[in-house]
Parts: sequence; structure tokens; C-alpha cells
Amino acid sequence: MILEPLTAVDGALPGHLLTEVTALYAANREFFAISGDFPDPDGIGVEQVAKALADELARPGAEVLLARSEGRLVGVVITLAHHPDPTDPDPWVGLLIVAADLHRTGVGREVVRRVEDRFRAAGRGAVRLAVLENNPKALQFWTALGYLVIGHREDRALRRPCAVLRKPL
Repeated sequence: MILEPLTAVDGALPGHLLTEVTALYAANREFFAISGDFPDPDGIGVEQVAKALADELARPGAEVLLARSEGRLVGVVITLAHHPDPTDPDPWVGLLIVAADLHRTGVGREVVRRVEDRFRAAGRGAVRLAVLENNPKALQFWTALGYLVIGHREDRALRRPCAVLRKPL
């Protein structure tokens, strides 16, 4: 498995990559129904995904990583080098989406390991993330990987209740 950064070409995201990412997002209907990130989890389209990714990439220190195995897109990870809160020293995982047909196969665990390795190689001592309170499957996944709940608060974008987790690297 490899992680490759998604980068704009001439100011735009490549169409073939947007098609791949959109298909991966659309296959994860259950997550997007819980999160409310898209108005219609049954109608996630290329334009919506392009805007969401462009918004993420516009954030200072944000990176969208595409996880590939044998050429296939198996996951997308959005990371932040620094949280907008200046008192928070840790990088963040903002989103992890794994191909729906690969849930519970170890792919998500491998993607997370590689993201943690990237942060570790950059000299970072820990990583944080937020899990929506209405997503117990995600909380179970992250705590099984050694992440500990360190607090609860609303997310900055949509004011949804979240558990904040942290893992020392």
C-alpha cells in the first residue's frame, strides 16, 4: 500500500482522481448519512466532492492522501499538520474513508499505521482526531488502534458533538 498526496494540476483536481474519490465516498453512504457532510448521502456527486476536497486543501497545513493498493484507490485520509487552535500542538486526522467493500479487512488499520509513520517521521509526538458522538463504530475502530478519548466538544464546521481522541506516537 502507498499513500500519495492529492495535488491540484493547473489549479484543478484531476478529473480521473475526482471520479475515483467520488465513487469511494458514495460507497460509504452510511458514514455520510451519519456525518451530514453532504446534503444527500445517496446522491454524492463529483462537483460536491471536488468542492469538499478543494476546501480541505485550502487550509494551511492540510493534506489529502490517497491510499492505493495494487493501483486501486482503497482509502482517503485528510490530515492537518496543525489544528486551528494554537494551544493544540498535535497534528490531526480530519477524515479517514476506506473503500466500503474493504471494511473490517485491515485496510483501515494499515492506512492509519502509514499516516502515523508519516507524522512520526516528521518528528511529531502524538496525533489527534475527533469522532462524531453518533458514530460508535468509528469510536470502536479508533480506540482499538490505541487512541484514547481525552475530551468532548463540538466540531468547528457543523457544531456536531464529538469525542476527541489522542494517541502518543
